[in-house]
Amino acid sequence: MKREIVILGGGTGGTLAANRLRRLFPRDEARITVVDEDNRHIYQPGLLFVPFGLANPGAIVRDRAAQFHGGIDFRRASVDSVDTAASQVRLEDGNFLPYDALIIATGAHLAPDETPGLDNSARNVGTFYNLSGSERLRDQLAAFDGGELVVNVVDMPIKCPVAPLEFCFLADWYFQQRGLRDRVTITFVTPLDGAFTKPVCNSKLSFLLQEKGINLVTEFNTGEVETDEGRLVSYDNRSVPFDLAVVVPVHVGADYVGRSSGLGDEMNFVRTDKRTLRALSAPNIFVIGDAADIPTSKAGSVADFEGHLLAENVRRQLDGKPLLNTFDGHTNCFIETGFGKALLIDFNYDTEPLPGHYPWYIGLPLLKESSLNHLGKRMFEQFYWHILLPGRDVPGIGSTMPVAGKERGPAVAKTA
Repeated sequence: MKREIVILGGGTGGTLAANRLRRLFPRDEARITVVDEDNRHIYQPGLLFVPFGLANPGAIVRDRAAQFHGGIDFRRASVDSVDTAASQVRLEDGNFLPYDALIIATGAHLAPDETPGLDNSARNVGTFYNLSGSERLRDQLAAFDGGELVVNVVDMPIKCPVAPLEFCFLADWYFQQRGLRDRVTITFVTPLDGAFTKPVCNSKLSFLLQEKGINLVTEFNTGEVETDEGRLVSYDNRSVPFDLAVVVPVHVGADYVGRSSGLGDEMNFVRTDKRTLRALSAPNIFVIGDAADIPTSKAGSVADFEGHLLAENVRRQLDGKPLLNTFDGHTNCFIETGFGKALLIDFNYDTEPLPGHYPWYIGLPLLKESSLNHLGKRMFEQFYWHILLPGRDVPGIGSTMPVAGKERGPAVAKTA
């Protein structure tokens, strides 16, 4: 009898998980069904480049169904809720999908309504965290000829935590290219106590903001966006004026998570064991990517590293075997710094970003600006479509953070 594997979400995590599982299970052993409400697969790292004319919106969108291996069923539908006790998914059309194993991969979603006054249709407010916003911001930047440009992260966690900083760096380059940089003030406003989410990055990389003349406002918890007055107002009544605000809204999990008893937290992120990637609510539910509440970055690289372990643990669960608890929170991120250069950081739950090279002694430089990293960032799109999404293994790159090539010393911070 075939086992039913249902995957909610056909984005990065859901697609690579489906493709990896299809290789693990012959078609006569398991039916794999992916559910998503639309058929557009967007290469989300490309959204950063659209406002600066460095990416064509049409080129970063592909047919979702075409990304799955043969033998994977794709169903366009919206999810109403998950009944963990009955092991079935209720769809909004009233139909049910029973499962032997469920994978939640519905990601993180923008919630601008959580911030009073935030209106991304306002003349002086924009975002690049979705396709329509990214295209609109391209026109807003093209019409911007001087004044206060503010990039604001309302709250954490967000998808790709370094992207707002990358936007600042690219804006510095963009306005220099247009000959307007001396007429534009760029300010990065964050709820964190530093520009970067990692202490080592703050100590080693904060010079980049000073070097590029980017102002920094920290511990700013945005309570309201006053579009008419052109200012951000924090809960402690501080304010930051703007002529154009690029705002990263609050992120939440999918609505159906909140309608599913015991599945998620107050932000609808799924409570997940950070080592096994199994949901805490039921033994036959697993989570991949941004939908999980685990303490690692919501980035595509994390979903890729998780996919190695998740597919194996789904098989172990269905076979009645103990799960592997080996996911270490491995994350790496390119940080575009403009002028044809980028940084690369690599870290996990226990180790802060280290200098050295990735993935081995010979490789891309870590914690260091280089043209090679910029090339890696731009080439990653092809890696994404042809290696990451199909769930292919790359020699030397696995789910755990590599140690070879990294430099350890007394100045390197450790976190528990």
